[in-house]
Amino acid sequence: MISSSCASMAQFNLGKVLDSFKKPEGNTSLSEGDIVKGLKEALTVGINNGSAEASKKDGFFKNELIKIVVPPEAQKVAETLRKLGLGKQVDKFTLSLNRAAEDAAKKSKPIFVKAITSMTITDAVSILKGEDDAATKYLQKTTNQDLYNTFFPVVDSTLNLNKATQYYGDMVKTYNEIPLVKKVNPDLKAYATQKTIDGLYLLIAQEEKKIRKDPVARVSSILKTVFGQSGK
Repeated sequence: MISSSCASMAQFNLGKVLDSFKKPEGNTSLSEGDIVKGLKEALTVGINNGSAEASKKDGFFKNELIKIVVPPEAQKVAETLRKLGLGKQVDKFTLSLNRAAEDAAKKSKPIFVKAITSMTITDAVSILKGEDDAATKYLQKTTNQDLYNTFFPVVDSTLNLNKATQYYGDMVKTYNEIPLVKKVNPDLKAYATQKTIDGLYLLIAQEEKKIRKDPVARVSSILKTVFGQSGK
């Protein structure tokens, strides 16, 4: 995890770390600039691929890893309505929820780029020596709040546009009118916003792992050099 990587940074001698990454053509160590450039490019590739995948039609809805389902607090609502023959109402709501996520994902790139631009050599070395998702953890630490603030109004607008808010209100109203049930009313907008962000991070983590593990995914010379020599 990124936390363990950062904790051990105090013991890192940067010169030794750089000396361990040899360029293929000789004995010249990778420079600090090489490491930062390679990691920034890796993050850019992952972000471009992850954002494109998430923001396309059905990017969320047909990807079971990130598909947004009924909020946990409302699972009982969905189950009960299906038993009452109102499954289509639940399905319409779920589809609309994922359409909102797909729309919001389109707004993510500038926020991620800002985080990449701010990366320091300490961040870079920690990421390079970290776990397979260390770069993604860095993005989570530096972008989550900005993504939330940017995504929330987009999710709100799209939920209304796709009638998800209406569908959700109808679902909850119908359920709450059933005798003896415990009334529910979870915060739909906050839930959908954070699930959108979580889905993006998951896709970016997958891309990061590919770059670390699969030489074919290293689409430029700097990626081949930095990740090839790091052993990651």
